[in-house]
Amino acid sequence: MTEQQRLSLGTKAARNLATTTKSVPQMQGISSRWLLKLLPWVEASGGAYRVNRRLTYTVGDGRVTYVTTGADVRVIPRELGELPPLRGYDDDAALDALAGRFVQHEYEPGEVIVQEGRPVDRVVLVVHGKLSKVGAGEYGADAVHGTLANGDFFGEQTLVAREDDDGAPALWEYTVKAATTCTLLTMSASDFQETLAQSESLRAHLEEFRDNPQHAQNPHGEAAIEVASGHDGEPVLPGTFVDYEGSPREYELSVAQTVLRVHTRVADLYNEPMDQVEQQLRLTIEALRERQENELVNNRDFGLLHNTSLTQRIYTRSGPPTPDDMDELLTLVWKDPAFFLAHPKAIAAFGRECSARGVYPESVDVGGNHVFAWRGVPIFPCNKIPVSSTQTSSILLMRTGEEAQGVIGLHQVGLPDEYQPGLSVRYMGIDEKALLSYLVSAYYSAAVLVPDALAMLESVEIAHGGAA
Repeated sequence: MTEQQRLSLGTKAARNLATTTKSVPQMQGISSRWLLKLLPWVEASGGAYRVNRRLTYTVGDGRVTYVTTGADVRVIPRELGELPPLRGYDDDAALDALAGRFVQHEYEPGEVIVQEGRPVDRVVLVVHGKLSKVGAGEYGADAVHGTLANGDFFGEQTLVAREDDDGAPALWEYTVKAATTCTLLTMSASDFQETLAQSESLRAHLEEFRDNPQHAQNPHGEAAIEVASGHDGEPVLPGTFVDYEGSPREYELSVAQTVLRVHTRVADLYNEPMDQVEQQLRLTIEALRERQENELVNNRDFGLLHNTSLTQRIYTRSGPPTPDDMDELLTLVWKDPAFFLAHPKAIAAFGRECSARGVYPESVDVGGNHVFAWRGVPIFPCNKIPVSSTQTSSILLMRTGEEAQGVIGLHQVGLPDEYQPGLSVRYMGIDEKALLSYLVSAYYSAAVLVPDALAMLESVEIAHGGAA
């Protein structure tokens, strides 16, 4: 059968004369970048931002550090200064002797390390794993009072118990059980007393600690401000001043850069209906902004995951993120929490836990977007929060803004050849290969003004449960 003779122009031929409607170049790597949108951005003139805080009495990071040789673990002697009774003590010989008294032990999940109501007879350092502090609840049933993990310790009151005390010995106020496989270092009270008998400087230090254990601190560890209240008559009022940290931290602006190259022939001949240079620049800037958000989350110097105070980190109770875990996270940033930040898979895992309990969280309106929320605090997705090979992730909660002493973003505006706030596009000329070159630079950082502005729920299990 021969093809029927056409009576009109075919569509294939007609397209040769028509202007095709086309999209701008698309890029799958573009995400919502909620963190960049939600952080208040503060001008960092001079390329740095100094965070001045009240003086805080701290020895280090609050957790004990160890050295390992194969499967053997030993505490670094100076790290024993993290235990409150030993803060400020610097006799290396005595600290070496104490470190040598610690013995390594391994525990399996469910094993009891110390029993509530029994005498406190050892100092325990947590090398690896997670432990649960179990005690009596309000209505008689056992309740988990908290968790202990890598670098934590308990039983430090063993160091200040007097041999000649006439009263009853101190008792454990809670039971400690291993929640996972744990490696611990323990020093018995008798071993400690043997070392104490050989060090006059250690005895003097502990005696001073017994007499003045608080060191004029408020509950947050800051140097106390003396204030009198509720007095009558004309008593002498306390004098005071607000002390500051002597060496405050400075955050320097970081940079993400690339050189965009476009051939002059492309820019000259193929510039309609879309500006080729403009589209190349648009996609390059999108990639830089993605890298910027990734750095704000993961950078080891200023990233939020690495700058969350160790006292502001908690673990899930059972693996997946439950409503109870999110409530506990809110207790750490209870002053004006702004938003949660989580990997989309962690948000999905939290949704499954809510559905399993018959809890249906509300959504809140954020700039016309309906966002999943918990207790009225929105939960925003961020695919820059890593997911480990064991399918665990983290959830962040933060307060934002300078006025609220929260988390802020740092940038500098008014840059030479500024294209967007904090981002410049500088023309570099044409080389011998007729390539146009543009230097694209984004400057940024982030700062946590006070530790309780940021908290993290760690080891959040996001894998689906087994088949029913």
